[in-house]
Amino acid sequence: MTVDEMTWVRELRADAPVADRARLAPGRDRLVEAARTGKRRPATWGRRRLVIAAAFVAVTAVVVTATLLAQGHEAGREVTPAVTPSLDLKGMSAREFLEYAARTVEGQPPVTEPRPDQWIYAKVTQEGDDDADFELETWLRYDGAKLASYPRPGAEDPGELETTELNLEGLADEYDDRSPRQMYRFLSTLPADGEGTLKALREENALVDDKSLTQAGNDYTELSVLLDADVQPPKGLAGLYRALATMPGGELVDHLVEDEAGRQAVAVRFPEPGREGEKHADEWLLDPVTFEVVGERVIDDGEVVGGNAQVAKAVVDKAGDRP
Repeated sequence: MTVDEMTWVRELRADAPVADRARLAPGRDRLVEAARTGKRRPATWGRRRLVIAAAFVAVTAVVVTATLLAQGHEAGREVTPAVTPSLDLKGMSAREFLEYAARTVEGQPPVTEPRPDQWIYAKVTQEGDDDADFELETWLRYDGAKLASYPRPGAEDPGELETTELNLEGLADEYDDRSPRQMYRFLSTLPADGEGTLKALREENALVDDKSLTQAGNDYTELSVLLDADVQPPKGLAGLYRALATMPGGELVDHLVEDEAGRQAVAVRFPEPGREGEKHADEWLLDPVTFEVVGERVIDDGEVVGGNAQVAKAVVDKAGDRP
């Protein structure tokens, strides 16, 4: 895609709701470039699925209109009651909760690894500008070679399924362009303890360290990417939670919160690396029963300014299939 074509895309979408906030725009632009040229600048963003979905909508140059989800935060929005297994969040620290979550997930049965030619289906609700929620569906091939999406997500007639070549596994090691398969296989090697997991992350060194951040800040960036992995073996996820528990500044919200899909979740908050003094933070949203990550929120000066929620995720045999 040339500079002129990118300008045309931006002009075409000028009056349409934007599917990501300014914080995610650099990642979207980098992925647009990668999808068209097969190259990628060093990755510093950690919301892989969300950025990939937003980038694909931009690449197709389709105006996203109110035919997506324009429900926003209107009154009367239904919230699914959560049933928690005797879990009292009040008085519990982030470290205690994450250990509880780790013990829960590591007791789950092993995950069957998909075939390279299978696809990861994901349906994500993301907050856009003016509190309009956007529902995005994507199919990412397990080997990272292709990404598929409909050009008019949420419309009565979404159009023909469109596929973009990504070739993630063929890119240089210094970039975080790991496919779902590569992430799964790395997660499968992680120990169940936090310190061992951090050691493994540093040895893998999948992301170029940001020299402006502390070691903990770079560790948090690595953890953020893996917490978004499409297929997560239970033992590896437990190790991620225990490593996350060692990060400075973690706080557990002492009540269930509502995610972008209108469901209740447990929120664990961490200051954004390098910006602790500016009151910016991430909130990881966990299902209160399975304790798997189901969404994220961005906090600015104590207020929620953006977020996303995983509505569905499944392994399917071909692009366009749904569970």
